[in-house]
Amino acid sequence: MSFNDKSCLVMTASGLGYEVHVSAMGLQNMPGQGEELELHTSMVVREDALDLYGFFTRDERETFNVLLNAPKLGPKTALAILGIFSPSQIQKIINTEDEAALTQVPGIGSKTARRLILDLKDRLGFISPQHEDPRPAPGPRGVRQDVLAGLTSLGYSAAEVTPLLDEVLEKEPDLDVSSAIRAVLKEKAREKLG
Repeated sequence: MSFNDKSCLVMTASGLGYEVHVSAMGLQNMPGQGEELELHTSMVVREDALDLYGFFTRDERETFNVLLNAPKLGPKTALAILGIFSPSQIQKIINTEDEAALTQVPGIGSKTARRLILDLKDRLGFISPQHEDPRPAPGPRGVRQDVLAGLTSLGYSAAEVTPLLDEVLEKEPDLDVSSAIRAVLKEKAREKLG
């Protein structure tokens, strides 16, 4: 298995390889090269491509498929939503009509957030509360999401900054959003110099 910032190459036991697109959250939780991996996949068929998208849980995959049925929402944006929010958090956002939370996702403005909430109302009922994202993240969830959204809006990929963000929040879990962004940018600068 090998990675880039948007996908991984998964090799089957027979030696056949598949490129699988995964969320930023999924990429940071991938096992090491050569280790076994189980993904729930969804194939998106377009005129010029067949793309595989992989998820750690069935709820993630089903949420992705529901998101794809929303008008004018493509697979990259659906995957970006799942890179920031777990399925149960998405359900809560839709049920409480929390437009502000959805606008944290790069590419989603308030108009799109409003339309998504209307389109997805009552369509995420399959998600049960015990199926919360099993992958814990250091730091308060809201701060982590805001920092990740801020860094991706600055042009960094989630895959490149998430490990630094986790490191920063593990050392100082009480940082506010702007302090955490500054700390990650300092670590990024040290990486380039070192």
